Amino acid sequence: MAWTQQEVRELKEGRYLLIDDEPCRILSIQTSKPGKHGEAKARIDAVGIFDGAKRSVVFPVKHKVQVPMIGKKQAQVLSLTDAEVQLMDLETYETFSLPLDANLKGQLTPGSEVQYLDAMGKRQISRT
Repeated sequence: MAWTQQEVRELKEGRYLLIDDEPCRILSIQTSKPGKHGEAKARIDAVGIFDGAKRSVVFPVKHKVQVPMIGKKQAQVLSLTDAEVQLMDLETYETFSLPLDANLKGQLTPGSEVQYLDAMGKRQISRT
């Protein structure tokens, strides 16, 4: 289980939420007042961590949503090619390959350490 449940009213900006099985970072939350026969609703605007797509959802404030468990881990760069980078986790010594982003091409060198995000079976380099 790579996620937990939380009520919408407990969420805050900057935290994470699962929308369409994609981990997203919350950009803003607007809540409306309850109506005559209804309950208060919250509109959540978020951006996907791995794909960068913007998403919006509307839920009642008492609704339970899935919150992903996001791990921030350290890794060492083992090798570089034009399309991917091979990394080794510094805690488990597991090696894995990730696609190389265009904005990271000049910043990575073999032997350097990077921070990566691990959530819902996906990984991405977050900091060099």
